[in-house]
Amino acid sequence: MKPTLLEPRDRLVLALDVGGLNEAVALARELVPFFATAKVGIELYAEAGPDAFSIIHDLGFAVFADLKLHDIPNTVGRTARVLGSSGVEFLNFHAAGGIEMMRAGIEGLRYGAESVGIPSPVALGVTVLTSSSDVSVFPERLDAARVAGCDGVVCSALEVKQAIAAGLSTMVPGVRLAGSDVDDQARVATPAEAISNGADWLVIGRTVTSAADPVAAAAAVLAEVS
Repeated sequence: MKPTLLEPRDRLVLALDVGGLNEAVALARELVPFFATAKVGIELYAEAGPDAFSIIHDLGFAVFADLKLHDIPNTVGRTARVLGSSGVEFLNFHAAGGIEMMRAGIEGLRYGAESVGIPSPVALGVTVLTSSSDVSVFPERLDAARVAGCDGVVCSALEVKQAIAAGLSTMVPGVRLAGSDVDDQARVATPAEAISNGADWLVIGRTVTSAADPVAAAAAVLAEVS
């Protein structure tokens, strides 16, 4: 079920792709006033494992497990079951894996959460990575996520309106403050542009975490969203 977004901060997801766990925790502590959710990606998960989820929860964040599951349906389902029982609030699956894989993942995710008596996480289908300029497969992957029963999709701000038309929520990476380096991203938008297009959640990474003053950059992002 999609969480209720009550404040601008609720829409902001801090991407903790900053190296090791100590660096991630230090940055998270500094930026928690600006972000309701923190993203634990494969880099941080590889170092800290599931402990990263509890550590980030203890700092006051919801957790987006950005693990982009993509394997045979049985493996994805069993993995999602474990992650669902861990208390994460969001989990994503590569839509390229197909409808049956995502269905198995969603079923496992919900079963895992139910087994420990917690709300089911938001299930997201990853459509096209924002580092790619080729979005020719986006309509197919969007429809696969919809048919599989995903709550939403991960997409750039440029595809948000299509996702909304399909009845899906949107988690939007590739968000940059005006004048920031776009790094390896091909499809980017400012926070204001993403919100104007109808995005539910914005994943904010290097435009804040690599800034000379991360707190000031985070405040600027929050001001745009507000």
